[in-house]
Amino acid sequence: MKNVLVTGGAGFIGSNFIRYLLRSEKDIKVVNFDALTYAGNLESLSDIAEDPRYLFAQGNICDEAQVNEALHEHQIDTIVHFAAETHVDRSILGPRQFVETNVLGTFTMLEAARTYWLKEKGQPVEDVRFHHVSTDEVFGSLKPGELAWTEETPYAPNSPYAASKASSDHLVRSYGHTFGLPFTITNCSNNYGPYQFPEKLIPVIILNALEGKPLPVYGDGQQVRDWLHVEDHCEAIHLVLSKGKSGSTYNIGGENQPANLTIVETICDILDEIQPKSEHSPHRNLIKFVTDRPGHDRRYDMDTHKISAELGWHPRHTLKEGLLDTVQWYLSHPDWVSSIRQKQEYQGWMDANYKSR
Repeated sequence: MKNVLVTGGAGFIGSNFIRYLLRSEKDIKVVNFDALTYAGNLESLSDIAEDPRYLFAQGNICDEAQVNEALHEHQIDTIVHFAAETHVDRSILGPRQFVETNVLGTFTMLEAARTYWLKEKGQPVEDVRFHHVSTDEVFGSLKPGELAWTEETPYAPNSPYAASKASSDHLVRSYGHTFGLPFTITNCSNNYGPYQFPEKLIPVIILNALEGKPLPVYGDGQQVRDWLHVEDHCEAIHLVLSKGKSGSTYNIGGENQPANLTIVETICDILDEIQPKSEHSPHRNLIKFVTDRPGHDRRYDMDTHKISAELGWHPRHTLKEGLLDTVQWYLSHPDWVSSIRQKQEYQGWMDANYKSR
């Protein structure tokens, strides 16, 4: 890796990955290619904005000309493709944007990489890599007692979001098989940690609890997820880029499967502990069960034996440690939270999704 293009680098996982990459690689150039939609925030990278190895290039992954220009101008040899619409609830209310961004956007990126790397020979083929970041939701939903998903599990997506990501995964594989494009894919479980856009479960619960607002829990709260700290995810992707076999797929998970209600209760208990004088304690009293989302998958579980055996990766964060770290991060970054909440689009979405439940 010398010249790396990170799509969606102003988003939650992308910004954390850029920061991790700059810490881990000294002789590298990182280009952050982001359209700055509602989820993109350059304030998430303010601490490295002056690093001479880092450059921001505003662009849309669906715009062929912008993508081609970025690859040529910066002589890109590695693409790490995070850019995507990622929120299941948003995909239920407006699926078209998910198809356009996740499917057509990935197609545009693949075509640009194929043209520059394979047709024009812009970089030696043995030195290039297209890494695609995907999700465990492409596998569908597990019943109680069913074995965890492996890299060989057939896809069975249940939401428009999951279907759009499954489609993009298939496109990436097809470009490897048909055109010989060097690629890797990682399917990760639910991420959490610093800089997560405050519409997802964990930041919603943290911020609502701090303000004494209801803590919305979908259905009975017994939906089971695998929770992965974003820094562990970044380390895993870096290992795949450095040591992973081209043409391979790797599952990345946090190696834990609590119910959503357990996550909410744990956050409440953490806040009780670190803010014992809060007028909202005990924070569990704020929990409010609300109407479930349509077609809500019941259980996810990731088998991570492959990445552990081949690359020696294991998550470093326990769930309790990771949640404590995350709560403390949001407590110490009120300005970042405020900058997000002031956006009209953010408040409109929160009203649309939660007020009717």
